[in-house]
Amino acid sequence: MASKVYFANLRINSGSLLDRAEKVLTQAGFAKIIAPRDLVAIKLHFGESGNLAYIKPPYVRRVVEMIKKLEGRPFLTDANTLYVGTRANSVDHLETAIQNGFDYAVVGAPLIIADGLTGKDYVKVKINGDHLKEVNIASNAYHADAMVVMSHFKCHELTGFGGALKNLGMGLGSRSGKQQMHSDVLPSVFDKKCTGCAKCMEWCPADAIAMQAWDGNKKGRKAVIMADKCWGCGECIVSCKFGAIRPNWKTRPEASQEKMAEYALGAVQNKADKTIYINFVTDISPECDCISHNDFPIVQDIGFLASTDPVALDMACVDMVNRMPAMPGSVIEGLAAGEDKFRAVHPDIDWLPQLVHAEKIGLGSRQYELIGK
Repeated sequence: MASKVYFANLRINSGSLLDRAEKVLTQAGFAKIIAPRDLVAIKLHFGESGNLAYIKPPYVRRVVEMIKKLEGRPFLTDANTLYVGTRANSVDHLETAIQNGFDYAVVGAPLIIADGLTGKDYVKVKINGDHLKEVNIASNAYHADAMVVMSHFKCHELTGFGGALKNLGMGLGSRSGKQQMHSDVLPSVFDKKCTGCAKCMEWCPADAIAMQAWDGNKKGRKAVIMADKCWGCGECIVSCKFGAIRPNWKTRPEASQEKMAEYALGAVQNKADKTIYINFVTDISPECDCISHNDFPIVQDIGFLASTDPVALDMACVDMVNRMPAMPGSVIEGLAAGEDKFRAVHPDIDWLPQLVHAEKIGLGSRQYELIGK
């Protein structure tokens, strides 16, 4: 059966963009998931320091206001990152969130990092997955009564695209959970592209990268990844500006996506009927918001989509992006409407497995009915 996905474009006939975002959430059944005195987690990505593509705080404030009108008690949350950046522990994470505009004075709700000070505060949730029978879900999100998942829809280096499923699964896995999801990726260095800048070393959380002498490099050195230390988090891939590091899958490339879907299942295990999703298909950047910068959008801004089905929601977003022509000046400039934008940006990645597996394990349906314009 097709799931309903509600859509609002960015054309303003009356009201504001905030009104249009509220409208699609309301149409999707927002009021049904929140009861008086519910503790409501608003799952966000607060943006890495230096990245500006994340969801704008005024949209979050509107969702906070919607929850309060229903007598719920909202809080903003995300789990700590596996990689070394500005969100790997609660202190740095909160400082980054506040610097990016997610302060109480702006959004009207407290910020609570979901997996504690150093990412070790999680609940072991039993699931019946193909890869995993137990997942480590950030405790403060797990113990919430209801959840609103607000996702910035964009490309991603390891999953092709990042939407509701990635925000939910990868985003609410504890640091150990993130390592578990990434464990099938062992990056490798393309010698001729490596400039020896050592940026990958700076961001590697496992201390698995060394620099060694190499005559073919102007600086006389290149990066080497030590497989016995590598966790497979993929942060070196993200941090390399020269495309010198690519994923090298230990098993099937789709395994990490499938485990991410299983983590998403665990994240809503106790609140399947108390979760709603909204994707912001704007500033559709070629890489994740975890990077300390954001590139020119690959297509023009499209709008807001909301649903209680994360699989249908992400599928609809993929289809809408792919129906657009590429933006002039973007990394895929010239790509025609109807062509796969995500595979064009990351040709080594097939994005479909996350959706296929999420559907298989009961998270939702890839069949959708798009309502709105």
